[in-house]
Amino acid sequence: MKRLVIKIGSTILASAERGLNTERLHALTKDIAGVVDLGYNVVIVSSGAVAAGLKKLGLKEKPRDIKLKQAAAAIGQSSLMWAYEQNFAGFHKKVAQVLLTKDDITNRQRYINAKNTLFTLLSYDVIPVINENDTVAVDEIKFGDNDMLAALVASLVEADMLIILSDVEGLYTKNPASKDAELIGCIDEITPDIEKVAGSEGSAVSTGGMYSKILAAKQANSHGIPVVIMSGKKRGLLARFIHGEKTGTYFKPKTQRLSSKKGWIAYGVKSKGAIYLDDGAVNALATLGKSLLPSGILKIEGDFEVGDYVRCLAKDGKKIAKGLTNYSSKELQQIKGKKTSEIENILGYKYSDEVIHRNNLVVV
Repeated sequence: MKRLVIKIGSTILASAERGLNTERLHALTKDIAGVVDLGYNVVIVSSGAVAAGLKKLGLKEKPRDIKLKQAAAAIGQSSLMWAYEQNFAGFHKKVAQVLLTKDDITNRQRYINAKNTLFTLLSYDVIPVINENDTVAVDEIKFGDNDMLAALVASLVEADMLIILSDVEGLYTKNPASKDAELIGCIDEITPDIEKVAGSEGSAVSTGGMYSKILAAKQANSHGIPVVIMSGKKRGLLARFIHGEKTGTYFKPKTQRLSSKKGWIAYGVKSKGAIYLDDGAVNALATLGKSLLPSGILKIEGDFEVGDYVRCLAKDGKKIAKGLTNYSSKELQQIKGKKTSEIENILGYKYSDEVIHRNNLVVV
């Protein structure tokens, strides 16, 4: 391993009653600095800005009102970064604040700009501290929680591992508060049953619970990135893990790693519409690794243009793939079910034989 993304949850760093937990933040920065000293590149995805701001506003739980949440984030983010700056300086490490929104990921140019910035920071031995830009984010452009942001960042920087620090040891067979709950040491594949075990409850200050962490692990695994969920409350645990000690829950990655571009197609960009396929086209895309041709299209859903990203669905609505279309929805309405040799006669022109070329398509 060379490059690690470490996600730190809000429940570890702050609470509405106490604000920032300075003692724990110091312990975490000491552990992370030790990992950097071993020769690793580290990118931190840190929650905690909203929770840190709640105490200053006199609030005891995370507000539902988006404007109040943005205000709390604005107040808390400066405190959070100042704490990181001060603590890492004690270990002779430099940090940089990077705030992202979903829009920064879905826009290809901004995605590449963010990637270049992060790699430049790492080349200068600077530790990027990334958070969602809650101050300007609204519902349509929010990541939803920093677990999913961490998975996107892991793909963005081509990480060798995603480490999610939580307030629990890892994934348990049932609620960790139960006496007979057992820690699951390793997950070979994230199945619907595993997702069900994770549940869907978060805390008073965090957005997601274990369920969001499992979805983030699933996304990172599809990129070929291994994931571990472990406690962020125990001093020295991170260093022991880096040295090979078994801890937390380890999620095995897919053997075939998605390229950065295909990872962006699969998870970073929002679909503008859908294309329903016949059984032959489903097999061609999912099994044979072929491009999508107009002959396999049954119907079109949505209004999209050339260059937009669309979902490819089976007849029953099951998601098959996602990719960049060479034709608009209006053009596809005219050429669906037709042979490639008929495209020019129907439209009067032809951009390409393929509706979606294999290089711009990801099977999901």
